[in-house]
Amino acid sequence: MAKNKKNNSVLVTGADGFIGSHLTELLVKSGFKVKALSYYNSFNYWGWLEEINCLKDIEVIPGDIRDPHFCKKITKDVDIIFHLAALIAIPYSYTSPDSYVDTNIRGTLNICQAGMENYCKKIIITSTSEVYGTARYVPIDENHPLQAQSPYSASKIGADAMAMSFFNSFNLPVTIVRPFNTYGPRQSARAVIPTIISQIASGKKSIYLGDTRPTRDFNFVKDTCKGFLEIALNDKTNGETINIGSNSEISIDEVYKLIKKITKSNVHLIPDNNRLRPEKSEVFRLWCDNTKIKKLTGYKPDYSLEDGLKETIDWFSRKENLKKYKTNIYNV
Repeated sequence: MAKNKKNNSVLVTGADGFIGSHLTELLVKSGFKVKALSYYNSFNYWGWLEEINCLKDIEVIPGDIRDPHFCKKITKDVDIIFHLAALIAIPYSYTSPDSYVDTNIRGTLNICQAGMENYCKKIIITSTSEVYGTARYVPIDENHPLQAQSPYSASKIGADAMAMSFFNSFNLPVTIVRPFNTYGPRQSARAVIPTIISQIASGKKSIYLGDTRPTRDFNFVKDTCKGFLEIALNDKTNGETINIGSNSEISIDEVYKLIKKITKSNVHLIPDNNRLRPEKSEVFRLWCDNTKIKKLTGYKPDYSLEDGLKETIDWFSRKENLKKYKTNIYNV
């Protein structure tokens, strides 16, 4: 597939979500004809797609990836599928693991089957760094063992395996993309950075967090989306699993202190045991080795952590955005 080829028809599943809405914006800006799948609801509410400036330039399709017949219909005449639709909250996966199997594994099966039957040219399957579990070595490359430390990560390991089986069995042009911890405007408050920022922005004197010792490799959402696009436009990536990350790590405690510094806040931290994962389920260290994506595509992140945090803080600090978040409750 030629790089920068315009007017390819693309489908983004999970377009109503955090990363999906940003990716949709990037694809429109890059000249693609975009179908955007939003999870069906009776309010006809399209999630974060409601907030993007290019809504008039996309075709929004309400529906559910758990329906194989629906998936076959929406992938017709589509060149590239960016499959982001998934259940992603780790704490909720402790409560409702069966739903993660249905959405993440079966949903991925439906997309792969539909993409094969409709002769799609490229299918990008969104994985997660959580499949690696606590690092056995760092930085974590794509050969690192997979460790199912939560029902969520187990479902994503299963989804990745299902997708790769279609490449091996049917030569379906699949690529597994593993973003490390993406952050930025529109992220849900179940993630740690929005949790910290939204509590500070709402004027709280104390904020509640779980374990602040784990380390993460944080990547600004625009850099993550840039990685998705570069991978999709490169034929060398077919059949590959590719990390997207910054090749650095920082503890949650250090992120908290950096956000305090940027916001000039005097807020203090209160540990909240309700936010702790079960001991064997906590992933204590994630640090991305991004050698592979750089070698295949020349990818390089544009944002430093501080620059990305400043843009994120600015977005959350606007009243019209902050009011969408319930800062008084723990978002599972």
